[in-house]
Amino acid sequence: MHAGGPTTTHQKRQSPDQEQAVGNQVYYVFAVALLLVYFVLAGQYESWLQPLAVIFAVPISLLGTVAALGATGMPNDLYTQIGLVLLIALAAKNAILVVEYAREKCAGGMEVAEAAVEAARLRFRPILMTSFAFIFGMLPLVFASGAGAGARASIGVAVVSGMLASTFLAVLFVPAFFTVLERLARWRKGAAGARIR
Repeated sequence: MHAGGPTTTHQKRQSPDQEQAVGNQVYYVFAVALLLVYFVLAGQYESWLQPLAVIFAVPISLLGTVAALGATGMPNDLYTQIGLVLLIALAAKNAILVVEYAREKCAGGMEVAEAAVEAARLRFRPILMTSFAFIFGMLPLVFASGAGAGARASIGVAVVSGMLASTFLAVLFVPAFFTVLERLARWRKGAAGARIR
């Protein structure tokens, strides 16, 4: 009985250190998740620049989460970071809807900026539908009560606030990112062709 007491106390004393170590590892998970998304899109688009229009949408969604955590006073704990990993995939999905349609319009001969604006306009309703279906599905976690409510609320607040930012801000910024990167890619291709000639 006496021998078990110090062990329990020692384990409790170590748990914050262990939680901090796991929390620090999550940042590497973020980097690997973004890198994986980038490489998959680079292979799909056959371009190293166009996937950046999707990747740049991720920090925009994280602004919503940072603002919500600051307003509510919630800690950036392990559960919040799990929600952020989920948010990376969802923010990338919204951006992909815009970029993919803009690429199709550009391939059809439409001017880059016009194609980006048209893609944002036509994809806005599908983005709203899928995003708000997900947000409403996460609301029970935000307003959870009882045992484990803090963990569920951390995930819910992180994802819901990030999705709101991604839904409204990414639709504005992703077309601009796509336009700049597509023009840069065309300029590089033209410069490379000029050097060959």
